[in-house]
Amino acid sequence: MCRSIKTLRPPVTPEVSEEDIRAAALQYVRKVSGFRAPAAHNREVFEQAVDAVAAATQDLLGGLRVRGSAPARHQ
Repeated sequence: MCRSIKTLRPPVTPEVSEEDIRAAALQYVRKVSGFRAPAAHNREVFEQAVDAVAAATQDLLGGLRVRGSAPARHQ
C-alpha cells in the first residue's frame, strides 16, 4: 500500500528516531486519506490521525521481538 514507507524494525533499521516514526505515520495518513496536505477544516483530524498512527507504531516497535534479542524499546 505505502511503498515509500521504510521498514523500521530492527535489525533492518537499528536506530529508529521519533522523526522516522512520524514520517512513516504521515505517509500512511496521506495515503489513506488521499490528501497530501489537508484543508484547514480537516487539519486537526489529520494531525490527530498522524499522532495516533505514530503512537501505535511506537507501541508495535517497542513490543516486537526479533529472534535472539530482547524487545526493542523506542521512545
